[in-house]
Amino acid sequence: MQIPYLMLIMLSDDTAVITGAASGNGRAIARRFAEEGADIVVADIREEPRQGGQPTHELVTEEHDVEATFVETDVTDTDDLDAAVEAAEAFGGIDHMVNNAGVFRSEEFLEVTEEEYEFLMDINVRGVFFGAQAAAQRLVDNGGGTIINLSSVAGLEGSADHVTYTASKGAVRLLTYSLAAKLGPEGVRVNAIHPGLIETSMTTDDVPIFGTEAEDAFMQTVPLRRGGTPGDVADAALYLASDLSGYVNGESLVVDGGMSSSS
Repeated sequence: MQIPYLMLIMLSDDTAVITGAASGNGRAIARRFAEEGADIVVADIREEPRQGGQPTHELVTEEHDVEATFVETDVTDTDDLDAAVEAAEAFGGIDHMVNNAGVFRSEEFLEVTEEEYEFLMDINVRGVFFGAQAAAQRLVDNGGGTIINLSSVAGLEGSADHVTYTASKGAVRLLTYSLAAKLGPEGVRVNAIHPGLIETSMTTDDVPIFGTEAEDAFMQTVPLRRGGTPGDVADAALYLASDLSGYVNGESLVVDGGMSSSS
């Protein structure tokens, strides 16, 4: 008799490297993966969560019967990315690479400096490109696995107030499709998640939306009439990492409450 998927621990004995996992969406993904049995490498430039609280790698080991470690990782540094992936060897080798680290900024396009442009593109595009590269050979050598890249609904449509950010997330989308074609024959599935309006430090502090007068207006653009949570993004990532999505490759999974499809 076949055991239903929902009765299984979906990532049992797997190891995931998650960039930007100290806070926000990355932290939620780490907790969700650990709940399903995965050992976790938290690859982040900071150990303490932006919102405060216990470091992610300590939290998941307390919550679940898994192993976890923190590796200080600047995603613009290829040596750091290699070290994060290498750290997975202590848990049996990498099975899932989640390129989650990113930054979000509003801007006035005509005033963007080269330094501002390079800062955002280095983290949002270079970090994903070389994060995927760092993981790819080991995933192939290990017999396959998954790469999940965090894009955005901004990677699907333009935004006058976020030109550089939109360009960066569009690049992540097409990079994902290209990697899916390149690595699919080797048993590595590559997919992208496109979150919409998710309540994290990015949307409460960096570009304040939640908790401001603009929040209600934004909610009216979302058919579900609510903002998303990091848990919503984590559930999508779990689907893409698990065997439930075994025939899903080169896909964009939009997690935005219907916002982009109704605008």
